Amino acid sequence: MVLPNFKENLEKYAKLLVANGINVQPGHTVALNIDVEQRELAHLIVREAYALGAHEVIVQWADDVTNREKFLHAPMDRLDNVPDYKVAEMNYLLEKKASRLGVRSSDPGALNGVDAEKLSASAKALGLAMKPMRIATQSNKVSWTVAAAAGTEWAKKVFPDAKSEEEAVDLLWDQIFKTCRVYENDPVAAWKAHEERLSSKAKILNDEQFTALHYTAPGTDLTLGMPKNHHWESAGSLNAQGEYFIANMPTEEVFSAPDFRRADGYVTSTKPLSYNGNIIEGIKVTFKDGQIVDITAEKGDQVMKDLVFENAGARALGEVALVPDPSPISQSGITFFNTLFDENASNHLAIGAAYATSVVGGENFSEEELEAAGLNRSDVHVDFMIGSAQMNVDGIREDGSRVAIFKNGDWAI
Repeated sequence: MVLPNFKENLEKYAKLLVANGINVQPGHTVALNIDVEQRELAHLIVREAYALGAHEVIVQWADDVTNREKFLHAPMDRLDNVPDYKVAEMNYLLEKKASRLGVRSSDPGALNGVDAEKLSASAKALGLAMKPMRIATQSNKVSWTVAAAAGTEWAKKVFPDAKSEEEAVDLLWDQIFKTCRVYENDPVAAWKAHEERLSSKAKILNDEQFTALHYTAPGTDLTLGMPKNHHWESAGSLNAQGEYFIANMPTEEVFSAPDFRRADGYVTSTKPLSYNGNIIEGIKVTFKDGQIVDITAEKGDQVMKDLVFENAGARALGEVALVPDPSPISQSGITFFNTLFDENASNHLAIGAAYATSVVGGENFSEEELEAAGLNRSDVHVDFMIGSAQMNVDGIREDGSRVAIFKNGDWAI
């Protein structure tokens, strides 16, 4: 590692994730999901969490090689069933109201070439088994943060022209530190100022309460209905215990949920999607009366079709997010092949479940009440990127009048 002051900045990053991301408080239980390659960062996170008073830190290790071998060789009956011990662990974490920190660094193409049927069956089984955790997360019953670390195979895909693996990893860490404001003299203050900027946009949208949004760009002409009393959120959230946390680091988005019953038109992706160990490109989606009636991809077509047509609720949308093209991640010109970063460089939509907090009071609604309010219920939630410097977005009021929200990829409000 030759990146200047790397160890010092890695320590700052670990503190930022623990203190600002999941906001560890005395007595907390913390669940850390992290790749085996990131052992050094994992140790820093564990130490920092205990230093802030955590009572228990559970580390769930991930490994691309082990995972790929499983999918290549395990029989289907071991892939389409989730063992009881994993469900028991989930229930334990829910009982303890554990804060969840996921640090993503895996190879975005780690499962390329694996039987799509196996991937689909495993994802579906996991989605069903982990549904209580998904509901708790999407209604902010617990604190959760998704962040990143520079994995070697991932870095090589992002920076294929690097002179060495070490240089590629350095370049990726540099981008992670930049976008997470680690290089700032006071990263905490820098995040506070950033959140205030995003919150000001969310407030305008919440005050307007548009009945629909209209997207236009090359390959896109889509109208999405918005639920009554919908709520736009930005960087920070409150969990059910009244504790502040930041769900995504980095983040540049302001997001809500569309009314899953009202989507008409077509949309084309503008960035690759890394999903289920596959890199998917050239996604085109057609909607009618809220439902996806056709979806194709130039690369990964079957994976996308299985996602949409083999999972409950996956033919409708659960999230709409606005990200200006001039955002730092977008202007870097880098395709990260990682949704955490690429979604924060581009307007995006999510196939599947909506966050309960996307309608006022939704965190206390039952699943049936959320559906009645227009929020999609599903066992999946997969973002895909649609924004560009050529995209315009209009907000449509109840009286039919329009307000420009985005012009040429940037905020107009």
